[in-house]
Amino acid sequence: MFKRFLIAPDSFKGTMSAKEICAIIEKAVKLIVPDAQICLLPMSDGGEGMTESYLELLGGERAGAPVCGPDGRQVMAEYGILPDGTGVAEMASAAGLTLVYGKKDPFTATTRGVGELLKAMRARGVRRVLLGLGGSATNDCGIGMAGALGWRFLGADGRELEPTAQNMEKIEHILRPDEELGMDVTAACDVNNPLFGADGATYTFGRQKGAERETLAALERGVIHLAGVIRRELGMDAAFIEGAGAAGGMGAAVPVFLGGTLKPGAELLMDAANFDGMLKQADIVITGEGRLDGQSAHGKVPVGVGMRAKKMGVPCIALCGSVGKGADEVYAHGISAAFSAVNRPADMEEIKRTCRDDLASLADSVVRLLILGSG
Repeated sequence: MFKRFLIAPDSFKGTMSAKEICAIIEKAVKLIVPDAQICLLPMSDGGEGMTESYLELLGGERAGAPVCGPDGRQVMAEYGILPDGTGVAEMASAAGLTLVYGKKDPFTATTRGVGELLKAMRARGVRRVLLGLGGSATNDCGIGMAGALGWRFLGADGRELEPTAQNMEKIEHILRPDEELGMDVTAACDVNNPLFGADGATYTFGRQKGAERETLAALERGVIHLAGVIRRELGMDAAFIEGAGAAGGMGAAVPVFLGGTLKPGAELLMDAANFDGMLKQADIVITGEGRLDGQSAHGKVPVGVGMRAKKMGVPCIALCGSVGKGADEVYAHGISAAFSAVNRPADMEEIKRTCRDDLASLADSVVRLLILGSG
């Protein structure tokens, strides 16, 4: 019989935090298996909840800085400083979709606030940063961020251009800043998309950021042009770096403008938590995310958790908000079974109202099934 449970879900974007989800599943397990040993690990792949996950896991200080939001309005971006001095932040806190008021426009949405956030962290003495990529409202390949850090972008006439997506196709020269950032940046990246192409930043994520069908091509031309200028001016071929297309091209910006590296966000957090050690004490793992689909097999939390569990021979199931097209791909990556909490047509407002009860009901049913199946 299953007695030792490791519960490691991602947040359900827009509804519940990973910490809330852990508590709901834990309650269901305790009701059915009162003597269960339960280990909770709220997960994040670099998007919503990453800062909170690290602070919950390792402790540290919460902080914030006023920065330029994606639509130009000032926002308060949050970050954490871990006990060893490492800074942890989500780019979504400075350039996220949830910060856009009114109509979304990826041509003008800026990552400038991400650069301002890095400067604020540097002023606090932070020299190593874990930066979560995900949930962005932007498709500017990080040039807004770079501009805030002193990089300059010039047109063919030598005049400086505002670093926004609508100007990417006009950029012909890139000038480095007078001083280096002086920070070691590791970006937590939850996808492996290239910078452009059918699976690139624009065509994969542009629609959710406000691009219309007829404007996607113009946005894509800017991305392709900028990649060529980066190759010519800076000697870096960022286009096909695995994950370059993450967060509207921020996956490319991290190595190009920050000298940083990209790593799967779930892997970074699991390493910090000694996840493999936790697995040795578990009979079963329960993970999940808001929507499990074809994208989940490319760096999302459930697959990261499932792959680790598979290596250790521990079964892993996923409790999700919904299960969509292509979700069957995850079964080749360590997930034994996947279940959906939403089993009826519902709009987002209704889902927000019922999501906790829906997940509690699902968790109760699945745990009962697990116990029945294990004898």
